Amino acid sequence: MRPGSGERMPTIAENLAHVRDRIAAAARRSGRPASSVRLVAVSKSHPVSAIVEAFAAGQRDFGENRVQEALAKQPEAPAGIVWHLIGHLQSNKAKLVPGAFQAVHSVDSVRLLEALNRHAQAAGRTLDVLLQANLSGEPSKSGVPDVAALAPLLTAALRSAALRPLGLMTIPDPALGEAETRAEFRRLRESLERLRSACGAGAAFRELSMGMSHDYEWAIEEGATLVRVGTAVFGPRPAA
Repeated sequence: MRPGSGERMPTIAENLAHVRDRIAAAARRSGRPASSVRLVAVSKSHPVSAIVEAFAAGQRDFGENRVQEALAKQPEAPAGIVWHLIGHLQSNKAKLVPGAFQAVHSVDSVRLLEALNRHAQAAGRTLDVLLQANLSGEPSKSGVPDVAALAPLLTAALRSAALRPLGLMTIPDPALGEAETRAEFRRLRESLERLRSACGAGAAFRELSMGMSHDYEWAIEEGATLVRVGTAVFGPRPAA
């Protein structure tokens, strides 16, 4: 509903309920239970009050794009949140991640892996990581540009004492249509299956972080286990 239209805007709790219903329906269409898909509510640019409202509605996984923004929010956010870093991370900021985030979805280089492992070990933490692939080849997007480059990255992650590699992440070009977007999601799923076998990653390497507000149902139907949804939960980002 549009502001000023005279109709009440839905609450965050109502948005969450709607998104969860759509997740469950998409999971059923893919022959899986709704519990096989985890919703990461992307709170980037939204105030702590919005996180509190979503938490009160039962949401526990939240995604932030920037380390500093998350660190500013966390002291006022409810305890019990699982924080996911979903944006590009520079190696020189890796020291801020252990203890602040439980998972990093955007690992795209051995250098970043080594920095995260070093700082996680120093902090006595174990960090879940996903490897990001840029299957669309967008210059503005981070991620390994070639699926073949994922194998050495996964091998390095498996050798990291303080990191737990759980899967892959991608962000298709939003300009792509449904068929092309689904093809990228399938390609990521197939890459995960090949990597699990080729690198001996085991059953724990199973997560597919793919799908956002405009395409998360397609992603689920193609195998997503983590969907990163912001606008459909919190509404449009506040103007800067």
